[in-house]
Amino acid sequence: MKIVSVEKYKGSTYQINFDDAEPAYLNIEIVNKFNLKAGISLPLSAWQQIRSENDYRKARERALYLLDYRDYSFVDMFKKLRANYDEDICYRVMQKLVEMGVINDNRYAEGLARHYIEVKLFGARRAFREMRLKGLTKEVIDNALEGYAEGTDERLAALIEKKYLRYLDDEKGLTRTKNALVRYGYDYSDINRVLRQMAEDDTQD
Repeated sequence: MKIVSVEKYKGSTYQINFDDAEPAYLNIEIVNKFNLKAGISLPLSAWQQIRSENDYRKARERALYLLDYRDYSFVDMFKKLRANYDEDICYRVMQKLVEMGVINDNRYAEGLARHYIEVKLFGARRAFREMRLKGLTKEVIDNALEGYAEGTDERLAALIEKKYLRYLDDEKGLTRTKNALVRYGYDYSDINRVLRQMAEDDTQD
C-alpha cells in the first residue's frame, strides 16, 4: 500500500489517500506517531498495526468522554466499548483506565451503595441486585454494603413515613405496603418488626 497524499480532513482528523485502496481517516496523533506521508509504502501488517493504534485511541477517548458524565464499572465500560471495538482493543483500553485510576470498582461500588441505601432507601437485597446489574462482583458489593449492616430499622421507618404512612389504616393497605417494602429489598421480619414498633409508638402517643 503506497500513500499518495496526506490531507487535513477536519479538526484533528487527516485523510490518507492510497494508490490502490480506499482513503482512510486517522487522528493527527497517529499520523505523526508513524510519520505517515506521501510516497511511503506500507506492508499490510504495518497498516493493520496503524489502524489498530487509531482504534485504540478512539476507544480510549470514547471511554474518557463517557466517564466525564458518570462512573462505570469495569464490566459496564468494557461492554460499552465492545459494541464498537475489537476485544483486544477493549482490554487494552480498560487496562489503561485502571492504571489511570478512572475505573475503580471499589470506589464505584461505594458510590452506588450510598445512592441506593441512603438516597433511595433500598434494603440490602435490592441494593445488591441493582449493583450486580452494573457488572460488579459479589465480593466488591459485599464490601461496599458492609457499612450499612446497621441502621436498617431507621431507614425502613423513614421509607414508610415518606411513602406509605397513609396506607396503614386498613388490612388491605397494610398488605400492599408490606409487598412494596419487600420489592424495596427488605425482609418480612424487618418489615413486621418496624411496623409493630411504629404502631406501638402511635399508641403511646
